[in-house]
Amino acid sequence: MTRAVGGGGLWAEGSAWLATQPAFGPWVDRIGPIDYTLSDEPPFEYLVRSIVYQQLAGAAAATIHGRVCAVLDEHVSPATILQADPDALRAAGLSRAKLRAVSDLAGRVEGGELRLDLAELAELTDDAIVERLSQVWGVGQWTARMFLMFRLGRPDVWPAGDLGVRSGWARIHGLDERPDARALSEGAEHLSPHRSAAAWYCWRALELTDPPES
Repeated sequence: MTRAVGGGGLWAEGSAWLATQPAFGPWVDRIGPIDYTLSDEPPFEYLVRSIVYQQLAGAAAATIHGRVCAVLDEHVSPATILQADPDALRAAGLSRAKLRAVSDLAGRVEGGELRLDLAELAELTDDAIVERLSQVWGVGQWTARMFLMFRLGRPDVWPAGDLGVRSGWARIHGLDERPDARALSEGAEHLSPHRSAAAWYCWRALELTDPPES
């Protein structure tokens, strides 16, 4: 199941606010409202999927993820991953690094070191969640911030190091070069508390073949 980010949610508020901003306004008008839907997938399963998808094209990642789920008899949990034959998971397409990452994630959750209860996560700040998830081997800040945005629906996440966000920002602002992560972090401070919506429009801006007129 999924639930909409737009349609009266916090990101819809961000979209409406960005439409009033000089740089983003024309792009929001051209692209339209945010139509992304949040997954209701359990947090552990979502993170396993995120690890599988790291640095892979969508179709290839989906194939590997499907094979991994088949190895686990369609039941992705800390216990099934820890009990699974590592060679079978490797044969399904997991690299050694990703196998290590999902195994470390499973071990931390199974042992109680990492809690992924949604009610508990709801009480934590974005930075606290990023810090918690980044303790898992192979789960860096990018994966943690995608979790904040696309699983938890947090409205003010700004993945300044993301290449797509940097490129989209440059296109929206008519820059010849992409800003680095530090410059982008500083440059987007005025967009708080709507930076998740801004990131979404940066990604979508790259897909337009016919950009809006300045």
